[in-house]
Amino acid sequence: MTFSIVARDPATGDLGVAVASKFPAVGAVVPYARAGVGAVATQAWANTDLGPDGLALMADGASGTEALARLTDADPGRDDRQAGFVDARGDAATFTGPRCMAWAGGVVVGEAAIQGNILVGSEVVDAMARAFTETPGDLCDRLLAAVLAGDAAGGDRRGRQSAALLVVREGGGYEGRNDRYVDLRVDDHPAAPSELARVFEMYDATVLVRHDPTVEATPEAVREVQLRLAALGRLELPSGPTGELDAATSAALEDWAGEVNLEGRLHDDGTFSQHLLNELRDITPEVEPGGA
Repeated sequence: MTFSIVARDPATGDLGVAVASKFPAVGAVVPYARAGVGAVATQAWANTDLGPDGLALMADGASGTEALARLTDADPGRDDRQAGFVDARGDAATFTGPRCMAWAGGVVVGEAAIQGNILVGSEVVDAMARAFTETPGDLCDRLLAAVLAGDAAGGDRRGRQSAALLVVREGGGYEGRNDRYVDLRVDDHPAAPSELARVFEMYDATVLVRHDPTVEATPEAVREVQLRLAALGRLELPSGPTGELDAATSAALEDWAGEVNLEGRLHDDGTFSQHLLNELRDITPEVEPGGA
């Protein structure tokens, strides 16, 4: 009922899972990952114990291959199971029980395990393997590309319903308080993989902020920011804009940015985020900084 990929990025150590299915809320069942330990996908007649138990074994030093073999060997329902494991050293393994519904199977490509069941055919996992191998960028980009490629190749032969993307990185979560660098789900949507890509694009721009062109905080740029903040009622300018990035201006900008979820684009190096400036301009079109 599902196609998935588990993988490690050798450059960053990121670990993750991407999955899609004609099943509601697949992200609540299939993906498990822990930074510095490994990642697991458990599917078909899913045994959700494989997630925490697999991560525990890998945390104790078992390889992905060893952990998967030990758990499936001990599982009386293994003939109906499917799973993919990868450990923090990049050892990847996939398992498909003989009673999984056709088409079912998997492949290992480098530090990734790709698997699926009730698919249109083997071309789904083959397309995923090519996309993961050939797509540049971070692990999140490559995992998402793999799921989109699998979907384009036919995916789950019953159709589409849900999709999820989970990538872990030590201290990569919100404010560095956990390892959930990316944790996104589409629980019920007729084009779930494409919707997941749309949600990721928004999350990437708003939270990850991997691409953030900057402009120098010149006196002219600071005056513009001051005028626009004043128009929003965030900053008092009794003598007009000064062009100085003082404490009051910085505090007002920080207050506004935090309210509109742009705190990740605040800089303390004498520059402004171009994206942040664009957002500020969009909501204060009445301000004409050049005439101030």
